[in-house]
Amino acid sequence: MFVSRIADGGATPALVATMTFNEARLRTIAENVANGSTPGYRAKQLDTKGFQSALRNAFDNRGKDASKPFIIDGGEQVRTDKMGALRVKPSLAPVENVLFHDGTNMSIEKQMSDLAETSMSNELVSTVLSGYFSGLRKAIRGSV
Repeated sequence: MFVSRIADGGATPALVATMTFNEARLRTIAENVANGSTPGYRAKQLDTKGFQSALRNAFDNRGKDASKPFIIDGGEQVRTDKMGALRVKPSLAPVENVLFHDGTNMSIEKQMSDLAETSMSNELVSTVLSGYFSGLRKAIRGSV
């Protein structure tokens, strides 16, 4: 279909994948913060650098042919399924933080830093997508 070819070309699939990744990362941060005082809880994480690398590889694999599917393969954490949807699976955070007396490894400072980083990424992507779709609406309506 013509409209889907317009929306699936260029950077749109990467922006949509980034929004999906950010949503999953925000859910992971919320789960970590909510369970931070649970004895023995181990924080989960989503690897931002791994996702960005997988995104870069997806662009390289697709090349300049926007008709090729945009497939992300970032190992166990991030991958495109058979239907073309992005699947995200958090892993346990490495024990880089000190284990506290109750057996947890969740640092609220790290979670807040991740929250700020993800929020900025989300704001950037949503602004770019909003501008893109605004331009499409103008083109469809025939207004400038």
